[in-house]
Amino acid sequence: MRYEILGDTLPVVVCHLENGEKMINEGGSMCWMSPNMRMETGSNGGAGKALGRLFAGERIFQNSYTAQGGPGMVAFASSFPGSIRPFQIAPGQEVVFQKSAFLAAEAGVTLSVHFNKKLGAGLFGGEGFIMQKVSGAGIAFAEFDGHVVEYPLQPGQQIVVDTGHLAAMDASCSMDIQTVRGAKNVLFGGEGLFLTTVTGPGRVWLQTMPISNVAAALLPYIPTNTSN
Repeated sequence: MRYEILGDTLPVVVCHLENGEKMINEGGSMCWMSPNMRMETGSNGGAGKALGRLFAGERIFQNSYTAQGGPGMVAFASSFPGSIRPFQIAPGQEVVFQKSAFLAAEAGVTLSVHFNKKLGAGLFGGEGFIMQKVSGAGIAFAEFDGHVVEYPLQPGQQIVVDTGHLAAMDASCSMDIQTVRGAKNVLFGGEGLFLTTVTGPGRVWLQTMPISNVAAALLPYIPTNTSN
């Protein structure tokens, strides 16, 4: 499979497949394809994996696209202004995505639910208890909000992230929360009470424009019904 990521703020990944090669996605992201691509919808792994994907913010059913009778092409578009990133997945190189980040992948990639092990991180870290774990073998594509910045973390090295900005991390990383120190910082700093701490070893990907921040910025400009 060859691919190219096109576009800036509203990107699309165009995948070029050889005869018999297959891509999977969660539905709704396919935007165009060549006429020899066969689409099939199924649970892809049975009821257990389907429910796991539902908890991870995706749909129960997955679509598969297979090139038939020769090379084919299928394209998957981002649903929000931001970035599409490719990830090479292999045994021992699993990646954890934020909820609903998974866009598409080669057929050898598996999407499952990932539970935060620490209670505090799930309750207060802003990322929730449930994230997406991508495993198996192949290339996976994820969509993130805004631009994405990657940081490699050494064993024990940490980075502190504001709520919603954690896009993805290697499964070898761990996350926890820390409280913002100082009463004035909490009351007037605008960052809330809790921050997320990611600890290496592994890579972490941070997004610049979480959709929740966009919604909060637009809220004062949304007309409200003031009539009695």
